[in-house]
Amino acid sequence: MLQHLTIENYALIKSLQIDFEKGFTVITGETGSGKSIILGALGLLLGQRADVGVLFDKEKKCIVEATFDIKDLGLKAFFEKNDLDYDDTLLLRREIQPSGKSRAFINDTPAALQIMKDLGSYIIDIHSQHQTLTLKDSDFQLKILDEMCDDNTTLAQYKEKYAEYKSLRKELALLEDEDKKNKLDLDYYQFLFNELNDEKLQSDEQAELEQEIELLNNVEGIKTNLSAVLEACHNSDNSLLSQLVVCKNMLNKASVHYAPLAEVASRFDSAIIELKDIVSEVDSIDGELQYSPQRQDEISSRLDTIYRLETKHNVATVAELLEIQNNLDERLQNVMGLDDRIDATRKQLKQAESELQTKANLLTKLRQKSAEVLEKQILPILSDLGMKDSKFKVEIETTADFLSSGCNSISFMFNANKGGQLGEIGKTISGGELSRVMLAIKSLITSKTLLPTIIFDEIDTGVSGEISSKVGNIMKQMSATTQVFAITHLPQIAAKSDTHLKVYKQEEDNRTLSKMLVLTDEQKVEEVAKMLSSNTLTDAAIATAKELTKL
Repeated sequence: MLQHLTIENYALIKSLQIDFEKGFTVITGETGSGKSIILGALGLLLGQRADVGVLFDKEKKCIVEATFDIKDLGLKAFFEKNDLDYDDTLLLRREIQPSGKSRAFINDTPAALQIMKDLGSYIIDIHSQHQTLTLKDSDFQLKILDEMCDDNTTLAQYKEKYAEYKSLRKELALLEDEDKKNKLDLDYYQFLFNELNDEKLQSDEQAELEQEIELLNNVEGIKTNLSAVLEACHNSDNSLLSQLVVCKNMLNKASVHYAPLAEVASRFDSAIIELKDIVSEVDSIDGELQYSPQRQDEISSRLDTIYRLETKHNVATVAELLEIQNNLDERLQNVMGLDDRIDATRKQLKQAESELQTKANLLTKLRQKSAEVLEKQILPILSDLGMKDSKFKVEIETTADFLSSGCNSISFMFNANKGGQLGEIGKTISGGELSRVMLAIKSLITSKTLLPTIIFDEIDTGVSGEISSKVGNIMKQMSATTQVFAITHLPQIAAKSDTHLKVYKQEEDNRTLSKMLVLTDEQKVEEVAKMLSSNTLTDAAIATAKELTKL
């Protein structure tokens, strides 16, 4: 329940601090006095957006802070999930800087606005005139029906399974799109792979072939040079070898007369041996080198193939071609394996769909049961609210497709007139009737949920006289299990309250401020009397107010 509220520098409120009690609290005040400002400030604590336009003093920050008793709400798991410190007394705070920057705190810990909004949905329900209009919406009607259920887990299980189902459908669609695209390209990929694979490429062959073709292109010139070397060194009559022999012999003859020349002559022996070895090697090489037009054509053809493939794939080496070949092979294997993945995903999807259908069928049965309970329990309340001839029915249709909340489409059917035909509630109901139906539904839902606080913002629109007193009675009954606030302009409702808060305007320093006062019993009688007599206190109005408030 809401225990305390502090508002600083918000709209027409300069500073406000107020404590709240259990039971039924009404907030009254003249039009424009600032009743809606209180709701706006509370809305900030429930995650609503804000801007600097709400600042009373544009140079100071706005602070809205509230404490709640949450010890019986089972919210420890929520706090653990969101890494927040838990305490039975919850402190929520919003700060809005003059720059427009907003900060949110949960138990003095900075928190994301969405987390504050999610937490707020567990602790307080602000029911405004706008929410009354949502009663015409099928999704809102479905939510009401689910809140009437005694089962709190089936819908959560369905939503968990629905998320899995949606994920599998998305995964299958992506796989099938990939498969379709791959199969369009499969023939091309296979052609590219076969073209490379058939050539049996070797990573180092290009350099070897280029060296070999270079040799074959020049073999004739090389052999001509080798022949000339052999001719000069050995084959001619005046060859180098024969001249070295002559020189050696001449030195040997001279060494008879001069001994040191014998050593020089022996060195010629070494030169002759070396030259013979050189001539032998040149001769061997000359014999090995053979010009082969056929081999030259083979190499040229192979290199042409390699160059063509490198140009086609925009690479410069055979190693890169082999890498492309491997990538193509992997892609082809993936395409082949995609069919298995698609089959496996289809089986998973079929299983998830079966499980989801089971949950959806169970939800439908629960909702049919809730509809019967709602139809049965709402009519006496509507009768008590002056709509004794009302007819109310919940139509539940099964949809062909899975929806995020099941396989049901809901329509509240209503008619307030005796003998009238049931029709969709949005088409057959007046504003005042809509408010009463919503109040009746809220009174039933409150008994089913753990929601500790509910605020009715002028839900009594279109209601007056004896009916307004019965509206007050229902709110009073609800307050036995839920902290109930009602912003109202009807004295019959205000008189039923346990606590009466009055919002009023006051001039200070040439500025209009909104203030709130907790009324004493005597002040409450006066306020109710003013509401009865258009702000004119008369003895009759005071007497009636005392009767209404039972003082």
